[in-house]
Amino acid sequence: MQRIRAVGREAAAKKYDILSAMMAHALAGDPADQRLVLRLMALITTRYNWQADELVVGQREIARLWCVDERTVKRDMARLRALGWITVKRQGARGRVSILGLDLDRILLDSRPAWPNIGPDYVARMGGEGDAPAPDRTVVPFRRPEVAAAEGLWGAARAHLAAEDRALFDAWFAGLVDGGVEGGCLLLVAPSRFHAAYLRTHLLERLRTAVRRAGGTGVRVEAGQGG
Repeated sequence: MQRIRAVGREAAAKKYDILSAMMAHALAGDPADQRLVLRLMALITTRYNWQADELVVGQREIARLWCVDERTVKRDMARLRALGWITVKRQGARGRVSILGLDLDRILLDSRPAWPNIGPDYVARMGGEGDAPAPDRTVVPFRRPEVAAAEGLWGAARAHLAAEDRALFDAWFAGLVDGGVEGGCLLLVAPSRFHAAYLRTHLLERLRTAVRRAGGTGVRVEAGQGG
């Protein structure tokens, strides 16, 4: 799946749409969520490099922008990483600032329930149902059975993944076998070497986020090939 990037001829419009999604998500949440999203939006509008997908700013500078202390910065940045909205592209070392990125797919996915608050035109433009043509009532649609949360960490995580993006779930996550949690690591067994390699390269962060949201905070995720 190609990742969303606000670049190209329509970059300016894409940026406004992404920020609008974040704004609607924040306004629909509680005061703590609103404050967290507002702080991230401040970083995006002042420091984020859309072209390179890079956010390079130290805790002291963030604290000054947010008008808080560095302990608050550390806490809120950890929350944004746990949500999957911010990713660490390169960890800082020897006094250097870490290079961060934004998972725009994750941000749009999480904010999607609030899109209708902006308007049906926005929902349609962003690929939602909105003003899409009415379905042909002479055709009986195929309905996939719902994926209910099963026992165990992976059982709960796969239900999250299915609810977020059913097509992606059916293609890449449905066939994974729970290898259990050992030493703080959840092993997921893929049906082939290619499948495992694709997951590690393109979808590992999405898997980690689903596991965190299922209660597996601090649990590592590995995708391996079945025998």
